[in-house]
Amino acid sequence: MYPVNRNLPPARHATRPRVGLFFGEKRLIPPSVKRVIAFVDGQNLYHSVREAFGYTYPNYDVLALSTTVSQAEGWDLIKTHFYTGIPDSSDNPTWNRFWVSKLAVMGRQGVQVYSRPLRYRNKVVKLPDGTEHTYLSGEEKGIDVRIAIDLIRLAHSRAYDVALVFSQDQDLSEVADEIRVIATEQNRWIKMACAFPVSPTSRNKRGINRTDWIRIDKGTYDTCIDRRDYRKIDTP
Repeated sequence: MYPVNRNLPPARHATRPRVGLFFGEKRLIPPSVKRVIAFVDGQNLYHSVREAFGYTYPNYDVLALSTTVSQAEGWDLIKTHFYTGIPDSSDNPTWNRFWVSKLAVMGRQGVQVYSRPLRYRNKVVKLPDGTEHTYLSGEEKGIDVRIAIDLIRLAHSRAYDVALVFSQDQDLSEVADEIRVIATEQNRWIKMACAFPVSPTSRNKRGINRTDWIRIDKGTYDTCIDRRDYRKIDTP
C-alpha cells in the first residue's frame, strides 16, 4: 500500500463550486464506492513537474501517484492508463532506453501503457544576432486524441465513476462536455477530475476547464517518486 498524504489539498473547481461535482442535467446520487480510472499524459505531467518542482527527468511513479491521489479523495482506483511519445533509438538512444525500461516496469505493475514514436520535423528559430538556426525537433502526435478516445469509450462502457486525468491540456475540456452528455444519457453520476502539480514557480496553475481540480504539492509528489533511474544502462 502506498503512503497517503492526508494533507493533500481538496479538489478545486474550474467553474461553480458545487455543481461540477457530477455530470448531468439533474442532481444524481453518487455511488457509495467510486471506481476510478487514472489517465496520465506522461509528457504533460513531466513538464508540469519540472516547472513546479525542478526535477529534470520523469521521475514519477504513476501507479503510486494515482493511488495516493485517489485514496486522499476516498476513491477506489481500479486501473491506471499511461500515455507518452518515445524517441527513436537512432535519434536519441538514451531517452529511448529510458522510456522502454520505464514502460516495461509500468506494464509489470499492471499499468495500461500506450506509446507512440515521436515525429520529427525541421524547426527554425531566430537567434539574437538576427541569424536563423534550423534544428530537428521531435514532436508528440496523437497522444491527446488517444486519451480523449479512451475517456469517452470507457465512460460509454460504464467502466468508471471518476476519470482522474493527470494533464492540463485544455483540449480535453471538450471531453468533459461529452462525458456530461453520457452521464445524462445513462442517468448516472460521473466525475472528471484533473490532478496537476503546483508551486509558486508554476506558470500554469489551472486545471482542465469544467473539471474538478486537484492540486498536488511537492510533499505529496515526493512520496510518489520512482527511485529507479532508467537513464543508467544497468538499471533493471
